[in-house]
Amino acid sequence: MQNPTFHSALIVGTGPGLSASLARLFARNGLQVAVAARQTDKLTGLSKETGATVHACNAADPKDVAGLFDALDTAGRTPDVVVYNASNRVRGPLVDLPPDDVKRAIEISAFGGFLVSQQAARRMLPKSHGAIFLTGATAGVKGFALSATFAMGKFALRGLAQSMARELSPKGIHVAHFVIDGGIRAAARPVPANDPDSLLDPDAIAETYWATLMQHRSAWSWEIEVRPWVEKF
Repeated sequence: MQNPTFHSALIVGTGPGLSASLARLFARNGLQVAVAARQTDKLTGLSKETGATVHACNAADPKDVAGLFDALDTAGRTPDVVVYNASNRVRGPLVDLPPDDVKRAIEISAFGGFLVSQQAARRMLPKSHGAIFLTGATAGVKGFALSATFAMGKFALRGLAQSMARELSPKGIHVAHFVIDGGIRAAARPVPANDPDSLLDPDAIAETYWATLMQHRSAWSWEIEVRPWVEKF
């Protein structure tokens, strides 16, 4: 059975964790990579390592997102794989949450996912080919106390993914939503010595994205959950 073929990937919301792991994995597998973030000063090393082009983009701004895709079109790097990995949260008691901050967080977590997916789909539909992956969280499945903002954004993103999958899958575009159910290992968040593999390894998560990308269209998944073996759910 032949694996699907992809050529160019865009990762929106790039930082040193999962997005960096995805960029490295995509590059190792021969894809051209573009990474986008509001602040790009920390992406120089990743760009040198992977050959990725770096783009400044406010994912919640329609003009910025459209400009990002136009720039990739002009460079001959129109993506056939798009990963939305941006999010924001404001934590605190419901009655104390600043409305403007809540609005901004939801715009980044959900509205930005819509904007990026819309631009991606417009380019993929004429070719009946492509993949749009949205990074979710536990908060998109169950809302926790003091985390209403994150729950609203991630619930909306999950709904977007489910609707898109039903609309776009029959047209050749693979839409998948990834529930990251657990903390992700990072330099500032190392795995405790007495609790091995209790945090998600970003490289391992990236491998799951790749496995999903390589699915034959006769057996596509629209949602994948990943969690450490010791995580309660």
